[in-house]
Amino acid sequence: MRIHLLAAGTRLPSWINDGYHDYAVRLPPECKLVLKEIPLGASRRGGDTVKAVAEEGARMLAALPTCAHIIALDLRGRSFSSEELAKQLNRWLQDGGDVALLIGGPDGLAPVCRARAEFKWSLSPLTLPHALVRVMVAEQIYRAWTILKGHPYHRV
Repeated sequence: MRIHLLAAGTRLPSWINDGYHDYAVRLPPECKLVLKEIPLGASRRGGDTVKAVAEEGARMLAALPTCAHIIALDLRGRSFSSEELAKQLNRWLQDGGDVALLIGGPDGLAPVCRARAEFKWSLSPLTLPHALVRVMVAEQIYRAWTILKGHPYHRV
């Protein structure tokens, strides 16, 4: 199974890229995390954030892998404990299909992406910087994997 992380934004600070990479490379091939960066909407430069978010959404939908379960990272989504996320990861692994996790840009995820998603996942009721979300998702996927494998990384 591959977990495709489609995230709006490119040219992020090195500490974001390093943080994401640190967790992504720890995952085994059967649970590979793959990042696909989606360029921010060009309309953002002109101040039209609605159009920019729509552009980002169209690019994100075009980049979706075929036959993947689509999960939107959304403040209004369902939150998981680490153990619940591990159970969800196990269901994805058992299903055998790929998963696509969608992370919006600075102004959020496009409504068309939220509508297309089969499920909405909330990391926190807090508003988080969009770049940091990719690091947090990578860490939480890694944590869920270690719970499934009985690895001592996860401590309560």
